[in-house]
Amino acid sequence: MPQTILIVDDDPVQRRLLEAAITRSGMNVVTAPGGQPALDLLHGPRGEQIAIVLLDLVMPDMDGLTVLAKLRVSNPDLPVIVLTAKGGIDSAVDAMRAGASDFLVKPASPERITVSIRNSLKIGTLAGEVTRLKKRVDNRLVFDDLVAKSSEMRQVIRLGQRAAQSNIPILIEGESGVGKELVARAIQGSSERAGKPFVTVNCGAIPENLIESILFGHEKGSFTGATDKHLGKFQEADGGTLFLDEIGELRLDMQVKLLRALQEGEVDPVGGKRPVKVNVRIISATNRDLAERAREGLFREDLYYRLNVFPIFVPPLRQRREDVPLLARHFIARFAAEESKPVAGLTPEASDLIEKFEWPGNVRQLENTIFRAVVLCDGITLDVCDFPQIAAAMGVEAQTRRPIASAEAPLRVHQMAARAAQPVAELSPYALSGTDIAGHMRKLEEIESEIIRMAISRYDGHMSEVARRLGIGRSTLYRKLKDFGLEQHLGEEPDEDAPRQAAS
Repeated sequence: MPQTILIVDDDPVQRRLLEAAITRSGMNVVTAPGGQPALDLLHGPRGEQIAIVLLDLVMPDMDGLTVLAKLRVSNPDLPVIVLTAKGGIDSAVDAMRAGASDFLVKPASPERITVSIRNSLKIGTLAGEVTRLKKRVDNRLVFDDLVAKSSEMRQVIRLGQRAAQSNIPILIEGESGVGKELVARAIQGSSERAGKPFVTVNCGAIPENLIESILFGHEKGSFTGATDKHLGKFQEADGGTLFLDEIGELRLDMQVKLLRALQEGEVDPVGGKRPVKVNVRIISATNRDLAERAREGLFREDLYYRLNVFPIFVPPLRQRREDVPLLARHFIARFAAEESKPVAGLTPEASDLIEKFEWPGNVRQLENTIFRAVVLCDGITLDVCDFPQIAAAMGVEAQTRRPIASAEAPLRVHQMAARAAQPVAELSPYALSGTDIAGHMRKLEEIESEIIRMAISRYDGHMSEVARRLGIGRSTLYRKLKDFGLEQHLGEEPDEDAPRQAAS
């Protein structure tokens, strides 16, 4: 489940070179031969998988700036790196003004491309988090900001959007860690109370002797230690939403006063002389079965019916496994950016592991597990060994890491290490690499010279056979021998009638 990069270029050679460089960095690649195919792909079902776009400026069907302008309308937050063979100040300025996150001149080195992609992803992730946090602080978080695509969560979102259109009391039920508060905030942000106060009260964490004061407020001097006037959570939420988390933990005597506040729309501060009118939207949440607690006498039935007017059940993560990869990808991008780590995704084995795990702690457990894995990971993808506790619970071996190439350790280095681990008898004397030890492409002259030397060695200096196998004439072969400084082989050619090594 690595990041997916879209390459848009009308030149098939450039597409293949870019694809090879990016794939070697542990990322997935999809390609488009022009601007319109790229827009069709981004607007299609696979569009949400695209994390960044590498866009060529000069294309026959639609130029890059036109594509970029259309992307800024439909995908304003999608990072775009512009590539062009004709680098100039004017082109760079135009691209950056149009919304590009970076500008590269072809041919760019694989390292430069990888660094640009990671920087753009990091900036995009941090910008998205800043936007989300700002919307949360401003109490304008909406359902589109939730990371969810499963059918179960779509039902939750549909109910929440309907509930947001009125002031009906809502009871959100679900296990601990499923995201009940986020659903409540999205309801607030999608309603006419967006931008108004959103006040959270954890009913299970309030000291018993302070519950009334915290909820309803108190006057100065109303009890020992009351040195100042305190408004209370109801008055703090006036005009907005009061979120009563873990409502099932509230004491029975406080349940009576809460019921009156809900029915009358007013509160009695401790030590106050008269009730205070409040205008609040009540959203409650619980991980308990309130109906069962009401039957047991631990929760007032009249308060239960008052709160449970519009119930919304948020299913646990094990019942919406479609959301696990999406959430994992979101958390990896966020924590990798925050911790300045090059982690770009998960290996197929690790992805399969977390999708099959039950996640008793739900989204909160998944988030913390990904956080720990990103901090400890030294590679570019999270592997099974980065989830030792999950692997142990699933009975999966997690002792070794699967080698994956990165920009810092190019593919050639990993190939050399793999070859070194093989028995000597298995190594071929005719191995040929297109890259040098640093991972850069070798010059064509070097590769061609090496191929000719290999052919001369393989066919024992029989130039006719060498020329035939290489698909060139003997005169051309002789010319190339002189060009590459291999003239010494011209005097070594054996008698053409002598036995030759069979071509394999």
